[in-house]
Amino acid sequence: MLAFRKPKTPDPAAPAAARTGADAAALERAIRSISERASHMGREAAEVRGVIDDTTKAADRSAQTVSALARQVQEITRAQEAISQVTQQSLGAVDRARAAVQQVGDGVTGIVATLRQVASAAGTITQIALQTRLVAFNASVEAKRAGEAGRGFGVVADAVKDLAAKVEASSKDIMSTVSDLNTRIEALSAEIQAQEGKGDGQGAFHRALADMQGGVASITSAAEQSREICKGLNVQMGTIEGEMHRTGRALDTAMTRSESFLKISEQLIETVSECGIETEDTPFIEAAREAAGQIAQLLGDALRTGTIRKPDLFDENYQPIPGTNPPQHTTRFIEIADRLFPQVQERVLGLSPKVVYCIAVDRNGYVATHNKKYCNPQGADVVWNTANSRYRRIFNDRTGLASARNQRPFLLQTYRRDMGGGEFVVMKEVAAPIVVDGRHWGGLRLAFKF
Repeated sequence: MLAFRKPKTPDPAAPAAARTGADAAALERAIRSISERASHMGREAAEVRGVIDDTTKAADRSAQTVSALARQVQEITRAQEAISQVTQQSLGAVDRARAAVQQVGDGVTGIVATLRQVASAAGTITQIALQTRLVAFNASVEAKRAGEAGRGFGVVADAVKDLAAKVEASSKDIMSTVSDLNTRIEALSAEIQAQEGKGDGQGAFHRALADMQGGVASITSAAEQSREICKGLNVQMGTIEGEMHRTGRALDTAMTRSESFLKISEQLIETVSECGIETEDTPFIEAAREAAGQIAQLLGDALRTGTIRKPDLFDENYQPIPGTNPPQHTTRFIEIADRLFPQVQERVLGLSPKVVYCIAVDRNGYVATHNKKYCNPQGADVVWNTANSRYRRIFNDRTGLASARNQRPFLLQTYRRDMGGGEFVVMKEVAAPIVVDGRHWGGLRLAFKF
């Protein structure tokens, strides 16, 4: 005969405890999932923001180039207008030269007529001289016939005959010279007075004027065509410039939207961390807060022992270092930073292979002393300097200033770091405030890879 045992009465608290534990585990898993998703969204948002930023800068450079090109086209247009004015004036000058030469031709024609009159007068004088010689010859003959009584008259007749011969010779010389001069002036007159449109009969001077006029007309036509082309270019440039400005505004809007996504992801990650649930970011947050406290302690001790004065520790009078590119600066607290900061910063670098850098910055983003691997003296290569000489520099970008001026327990950001030479790395950065003697000095920046 089988005996039946009375079943045990279930403990009512046990299922509740099990459910509470299960719920807590599920909640923790959900929060971790949210943290991972927020981290992924932050990374993507940082990438998008970086691309938009690059595109915006490229668009700005293109807009500046287009503006400069538009100004150059306008200058070309003004130069072409000046060329057109000069060529018009040149055409007028050619017309005036032609008219002036025509007037000279008219004057030369008058000279030719006058020379003909002179030649005619010279011919008349020659005839008179010839007749005078004949009269003097006859008088001389008659004087010889008269004998002693006509001797004096014969002397006069001979003198008149000789004078008439000289006059005749001079008249012939005048006629020859006038004839030669008349031939030359007639040729010059024909050259000057030759009119356009007469083929081979056109004078060389007028052909030269016509060639000059044709050349100037060609310049005017080319300048006019070029000016029309430049007008079209100006219109197109204006359109392109307007489109680029609209693109720039659209990129600014996209940048603002991506910034919102980035902030949301950062806030979600911070919220998860504040819940006390450990995530992949927790070790870095704790390390940053601990390092910030250590830096604050070291600086506070330096103030108390008189190693540095408070005005020097909070010095914001950054002095440029000549010849540095990117620019470097000095302050009155660089010596104590060089001496105290590396012992904390270098230790945190060994926390994880993911750690990229750990630096203490003042409230304006100034890095007095970077990690040793980034504290190399600058050289001639700007790209190399950007990546390897990062100390004594002011990083006042969005991430840098937010970390430097943060006064909450910690600030977690996602950003794209410029490594120089067009190379970028997306990473996270946790910042914790450094407070010295009750005053906010700056922040401890700890960057790490995903």
